[in-house]
Order: sequence, then structure tokens, then C-alpha cells
Amino acid sequence: MIKAIVTDIEGTTTSISFVTEVLFPYARERMSSFLDAHKNEADVATEINAVRAEIGDPEASLDIVKQTLQQWIDNDKKITPLKALQGMIWRSGYESGSLKGHLYPDVKKALESWHADGVSLNVYSSGSVAAQKLIFGFSVDGDLTSLFEHYFDTKIGGKREKNSYITIQQQLNVAPESILFLSDIVAELDAASEAGLQTLALDRECICEGFGAHPFVHNFGQIDLSKF
Repeated sequence: MIKAIVTDIEGTTTSISFVTEVLFPYARERMSSFLDAHKNEADVATEINAVRAEIGDPEASLDIVKQTLQQWIDNDKKITPLKALQGMIWRSGYESGSLKGHLYPDVKKALESWHADGVSLNVYSSGSVAAQKLIFGFSVDGDLTSLFEHYFDTKIGGKREKNSYITIQQQLNVAPESILFLSDIVAELDAASEAGLQTLALDRECICEGFGAHPFVHNFGQIDLSKF
């Protein structure tokens, strides 16, 4: 019996194109001016120093930090200080109304149904917890954040690492076989399965292959928790 669901975001609840064609360019275009305007604020300064630590240069200039961040964005790096700063920039966009978090049409209904049935809903994404809450809080279907109990990001470990899912299971305090992990990435599903979690792939593009031993569906409406 599934007692908890842990869902990925990109390619699972939210289109990849929204992330790559809307969110990433939005942050990249504003990163330099954002750092200039907010570099002395404590939370921003912390992330600037985290970038310096990541590249092994504690004295790196702000220009080098900017260049590094832009390179990370261009190379789709999953690095915590980058994700944190992107989240701060996106927040201003969501709050101004210039951004709305994309969700597939089937997501809201399924989440509300599972929540009503007492299933614990949780998010695990490479995007920062703050960015996750923004997508669901300012979504095209309204604020869905109240449906979720926990949000996990790369601070607990990489999404392709078995130990990350062990940590999630321990924090949820639910038997691993009672947790269902949803993702569109085989390596993530493999890691979750190695940790004892149930897995289900989302084949949003109807590729119909390439998920290995993991079962797949095309949308949330096709998910039947009674089969796990």
C-alpha cells in the first residue's frame, strides 16, 4: 500500500520546455543585475561565497562569480548556490506576475485526490526548495503548496544517488516499499529502486521505451496506486 509519493518536477509535473526555455533564460538575463543590486544582502552574499567555495577561489571577484554562474546555467549544472540564486530571481518574477509555474493538466486533480485519500505528497527536485515552492505556489492552477508535506533538493544529495532516497525515506518515516517515486529519468528511478522505493516513470513524450525495469505511464491520470 502506497502511503507516500515523492515526485520529480521537470518532465514529470512540469514540462521540460518551461524550465529550459522560460525559467533558465529568465534567470540568466537577470543574474548580473540581480547580483549588483543585492550582493550585500545576507542571503545573496552567502550564495556568492558558496560559488567562490565551489570553484576553490575565496577571493574571486563578483565578475568571476557572474561568469561562473552563467556558465553553469548554460551547461545545466545542478549546483546548489546556482539553484538558490535562480530561485531568488524567479521569486521576483512570480510575485510580479510575469511568471506562472507550468503544470500538466492532469497534475492538480491527481494530487488533490491522493491528498484527500491521506497519501503523503512530497517533492524531490534538483531545483532549490524555494524554486519548487514557487512553481507550485504560483502555478497556472493556483497555489498547490498546501498539498505537500516535504520538499527535498540537492542539499540531501544527488538525485542519482541511492543514499539520497534512503535519507528521504528516513525523514518520511515510512517503509521504503510504501513510497512511490515518480520521475522521467531512468538513473533517478534506478537509485530510488536500489533504496527500496517503488518507482514509476512518466513518459510525457510517449517515447514508450527506455525505462528499463520501471513501469511507465503517460500522465498522472493513468496512475493507479492500488497496483503497487
